[in-house]
Amino acid sequence: MFAVLFFNKFVSQSGSSRDGRAGITASLVQRLIDSQFPRWSGLPVKPVAEDGQDNRTYRLGRSLTARLPTAAAYEQGVAKEDRWLEELALALPLEIPSVKARGRPGQGYPYAWSVRGWIPGATLESRQEEVADWDAIAASLGQFIQALQKCDATDGPVAGAHCWFRGCSLHRYHDETMQALAAVRSDSRFSSAAAAAAQVWTAALAEKEWEKPPVWFHGDLSAANLLVGDDGYLVAVIDFGTCGVGDPACDLVPAWTVFAGSARRRFKDAVAQDAATWARARGWALWKGLITLADETRTLQARSKAFAVVGSVIQDHQLHLT
Repeated sequence: MFAVLFFNKFVSQSGSSRDGRAGITASLVQRLIDSQFPRWSGLPVKPVAEDGQDNRTYRLGRSLTARLPTAAAYEQGVAKEDRWLEELALALPLEIPSVKARGRPGQGYPYAWSVRGWIPGATLESRQEEVADWDAIAASLGQFIQALQKCDATDGPVAGAHCWFRGCSLHRYHDETMQALAAVRSDSRFSSAAAAAAQVWTAALAEKEWEKPPVWFHGDLSAANLLVGDDGYLVAVIDFGTCGVGDPACDLVPAWTVFAGSARRRFKDAVAQDAATWARARGWALWKGLITLADETRTLQARSKAFAVVGSVIQDHQLHLT
C-alpha cells in the first residue's frame, strides 16, 4: 500500500546523522556525560542514523541515548517528558521513551537535556516500503491513541505554547492558514486545490470545539515518530515534546499523512471519535499541508507530498458531505 508520509518536523534532509548540527557534537555529549554522569563515562557515543530537527540524539553504549534540544524553544520538552513519560508508559500498549537521567547545562551547552533508554526499531518513515500489513499498524496506532486519551489527565500540561498549541482551538492558526492559502492560489503548481481547501478550513472552524474533559494527546504522530520492528509491526511511539492535555483532534492527522485506503478506515474505526472531532482533525492536517505548500524554502518533494495530503483531506471532506 502506498502511504503518504508527510506530517513531521524533520528537516528537509530527513534522517541526517551529521555530527555537529546545531553546534552539538559527539565530543560535547561525551564531555557532558563525563562531567555529570560518570557512571556512564567511557561508553561510546555516536549519532543515531535518523534524527529530528528539535533535538539531537546520540547512542550512548548499547542501551542508552543522550537527547539534546537544538534551541531554547525545545528545552521545555525535557522537563515535561521527565515528569510524565514514566506515568504514561504504565497505561500504554506500545513502548514510549524512558528517561533515565536529566542533564543540566554545561560544557558550553546552554540547555537541559536527558539520558534515555534505547528503543530498538526503525522509523515507519524509513521502512514504508517494507510494511506488509498497513491495516495492522493503523489498528495499533488507533488503539494507542485511545489508551493515551484514557490516561489520567489531572494536573497534566494544559495545551498551550509548550506544545506549539496542539490541542488548542484551530482558530489560533486561522491567520497563518489564510496567508498560506493566498500563497497557494498564486502558485500554478498547487493553485487547483485552493478553493476546495478553503471550504475544508471553513468547515473545520465551524465545528463545535472539544466539549468533553481535556485528554492527553501526543501532538506529532508523524511516521518519523513511529517505530517498527524487524517484523514490520508497530512497536513504539517516540518524541513526546509536543504532548499535552486538551483537544485530541491533532492526533487524528495520521489518517491522511500516514494511512490510505483500508488502513485509513481501520485507523478511523480504532480511534472511534465523533464527526466534529474528525472535522477539526481535517483542519489540522490541512493547516500543516498548506503552510508547507506555501513555504518556498521546502523541497519540491516535500511540497508535493503536502499537496497529496491536502488532496486526501479535501476528498475525505467531500465524501462526508454526500
